[in-house]
Amino acid sequence: MASRDPRADIVENNPFPKPKITRIHSNQDSNNSTIYTMDDLKSMFSNQTQTKPQTREVWQFSTIEKENLTLATAAFTLALGFMAVRGVGGVSTLGFNTWAITLLLSMPVLLLAVGPAFILHEIGHKIVAKKNGCWAEFRADPKGLQFGIILSFFLGFLFMAPGAVMVAGLVTRRQNGHIAVAGPLTNLSLFIIGIPLWALILGLTGAFEASSIPLLENGSRAYLSDGSIIWQSMLIDAGVWWLTANLILGLFNMFPFGPLDGVKVKDWNEQVFYVVFLIFLIPVLGMFLGMWSPTALLENIVNKIF
Repeated sequence: MASRDPRADIVENNPFPKPKITRIHSNQDSNNSTIYTMDDLKSMFSNQTQTKPQTREVWQFSTIEKENLTLATAAFTLALGFMAVRGVGGVSTLGFNTWAITLLLSMPVLLLAVGPAFILHEIGHKIVAKKNGCWAEFRADPKGLQFGIILSFFLGFLFMAPGAVMVAGLVTRRQNGHIAVAGPLTNLSLFIIGIPLWALILGLTGAFEASSIPLLENGSRAYLSDGSIIWQSMLIDAGVWWLTANLILGLFNMFPFGPLDGVKVKDWNEQVFYVVFLIFLIPVLGMFLGMWSPTALLENIVNKIF
């Protein structure tokens, strides 16, 4: 009988190491065989191991967005200050010293009064957009800011597009209308809240009880007299500008032109568009026609309550 060929050992013995297989949630029997149960299979194919998508908070602002909001607010405040002193032309009427002092004192007043109207208008868009699953962040418009500052400086008239909330995402026409109308409705809410709020502030501080508040040559209330700051004038103007700015800003954005909110609202629902548009238009027309004034409104409420 022929002897065994020694080369057979090379063939029978696998020269390659067996790969190590790691099994999860497995059991072994007495023969070290792997046994999978139904619970093991369910856990392997269940969604419990999947990571849930992280959702960003509605009130979360990125660094870039904060920078853009700060830039737009600062430029808007400066333009409002130029408007308050009737632009560079106000120098000839007020004199340079009074013009410069009034400009510096007007800016914090207008920031307090008009800042919320602008900032919360944009945040209103942002909140509703994010509630509908969209990415939304404010971006300033440098050209719009420059144009507004230059216009108010030379002409004493303010027309500015500081920027807008950029929205990205798939939305229906209805959702897009909700996002658009959120801004003007925020201004309407601020106007309504501002009436009792500023009446209370002016009543408690006795701002209307000042014996005589001097007027400047351009007809506006003076903030400085004999080297003393007239805080009553500044406080009254803050309340007046709060009401005025929210009405005008809400009406302006409801016009159905270009990129304004009114275009999207009208595209969604014309009835809603006309109702909201008229809510702003009627009091603004009445204000410019002399039928009512924010100053008289607040003063009457203060006199009746206090």
